[in-house]
Amino acid sequence: MSTPGESPSIFFLGCTGFLGGHLLKSLGRDLPTHNVIALLRDLSASRKASVSELHPNVTFIEGTLDDDAIIEEWSSKCSIVINTASSDHWPSVRSTLAGLEKNSARHPGNPPIYMHISGLGILSDNCRGESVDSANIRWWTDTSLNLRDCDPSNMHLESDLPIVNAGTRTQNPVRTMIMFPGWIYGLGEGVQKTTMPIRYFRDMYTQIGRAGTWGPGANVMPNVHVKDCASACLTVLKAALDGRAQEGAEGLYFVGSDQPMVPMHEWASAVGDWMFDKGLVTVGGSKPMPAEIVDPLGHYGWSLLGGSQYAKVKRLYTLGWEPLESRKLSLMESLPTELEVAFA
Repeated sequence: MSTPGESPSIFFLGCTGFLGGHLLKSLGRDLPTHNVIALLRDLSASRKASVSELHPNVTFIEGTLDDDAIIEEWSSKCSIVINTASSDHWPSVRSTLAGLEKNSARHPGNPPIYMHISGLGILSDNCRGESVDSANIRWWTDTSLNLRDCDPSNMHLESDLPIVNAGTRTQNPVRTMIMFPGWIYGLGEGVQKTTMPIRYFRDMYTQIGRAGTWGPGANVMPNVHVKDCASACLTVLKAALDGRAQEGAEGLYFVGSDQPMVPMHEWASAVGDWMFDKGLVTVGGSKPMPAEIVDPLGHYGWSLLGGSQYAKVKRLYTLGWEPLESRKLSLMESLPTELEVAFA
């Protein structure tokens, strides 16, 4: 095992998560000699064993996203930092960037790499679940994306804008790449087996006794199988190591398949019918959520769960990436199995 901090080394935040587990496994397959320093809240033997199964060369550091000093320290030591933990935890991103700036200052001419997982929520049109006439749809492409053109009230930008700033400055720069996935689906091969939306709506629908949507649920977003999302991240990282990746202001990568987008009401209705058949709710199908359910989440809920995201993936294809798993198994085809696991 490499000594922690010895190059090549990867400081990994979020390795026990849904996407993080897949990506760690991919790193173990394609970059097994890179020492991974994994930030872990739970250092129990069972948790460490679960993570070690994914990569042969892991060192564990106890801590959470709120441990600023730890995150800053290891970001300053490692040549690569990957954050799949949270797209909206600004304090941890701030600590990461502070450490990376120190790292860059110590290695002039050889700045560190930072890969951050954000999301297509930056593009939300805030349609409040309503359908939008095709003539009024704004399609975004990652090759022409400027984050300052996005609605500043949308998710993720609080972290994303400073990351791009770090990637474009001339003094102590960082080689930044931000990934923007849509709805990630499929079954996880790491510690976390199901995607966050499945777990979130499982709990909500169980609590209120039926499935529902923010507004009519006509809103849509690109989707991508978790294996394809992990391969997208790995593709960009390997390109960065080879000097082929676009970085900084150009290091913005949409991640979505070429499969049809599914309206939220269609997805929610399928979940509602499945739960009804299992006796988990009192009525099948889906209908708009009442105000007492959606209001507590305020603009966050309407933007992320009631808005549409129209994105065209360009940059990944230039690197040879293809959404192979998404073409084999669609979002709706995967749904029953995901629900079985989530409710097990």
